[in-house]
Amino acid sequence: MYEDKYSALISSLKALGSAAAAFSGGVDSTLLLYAAREALGDRAAAVTALTPAFPAEEAEEAAALCKRLGVRQLTVSFGIGDIPRFAENPPDRCYHCKKALFAGLKAAALREGFMQLAEGSNTDDAGDYRPGARAVAELGVISPLKAAGLSKAEVRQLSKQLGLPTWDKPSYACLATRIPYGDRITEERLLTVGKAEQLLHRLGFLRSRVRLHGQTARIEIMPGQFEEIMQPEVRESIVAGLKALGLAYVSLDLTGYRTGSMNEIL
Repeated sequence: MYEDKYSALISSLKALGSAAAAFSGGVDSTLLLYAAREALGDRAAAVTALTPAFPAEEAEEAAALCKRLGVRQLTVSFGIGDIPRFAENPPDRCYHCKKALFAGLKAAALREGFMQLAEGSNTDDAGDYRPGARAVAELGVISPLKAAGLSKAEVRQLSKQLGLPTWDKPSYACLATRIPYGDRITEERLLTVGKAEQLLHRLGFLRSRVRLHGQTARIEIMPGQFEEIMQPEVRESIVAGLKALGLAYVSLDLTGYRTGSMNEIL
């Protein structure tokens, strides 16, 4: 059934004539970019936003994927000050951020002759608090995966079938989602989160988040790995590593890993 949806996706992209895909290197945007290249050839491109909330490792992976897929990549750099209200971190931060980023990406795409900007939301994305979706709609950015009726599971299945290396990549969200609403976002705090999560990834906790609550790190990992993280050598390594980043306390969230946990208080 999802093969039919993929065929519909290709048809819709062909009808655009040309398009740039907002590309982060994640599961959804990689499938979108692959499909755009299949449908449009050289009339498709990737356009990537580089921000302090987008780790350097992710940016490098995105660039490598574009080379692997044979797709031209445009990049647009944004500082925290370029995004209205981002540093203030209000509950609708994602709206202001997406509005600024997608406006910049769309302008870059248009300058290079690409008539449409597409982004990678799927049908599952309607189930969480996502103020950024309003910005996408206001700017006229299209969501071809969602329009084709593709769920996250189907995106992964198609990606595996097509041989894309991202098919089992853990879901990623910008580092700002690790900081509670109302707490000021700085480049230093984003860098701390990025380094903390890199430490967990190196230790084998690939599906993980480190949320910052003042000087406390709240770690989310898969419940099946609780026993592993509590092994003395692993626990001590994590505590030492996070304290070296300037954190005073290290805690484990017993609910476990989940996306959007900062939205639970809204």
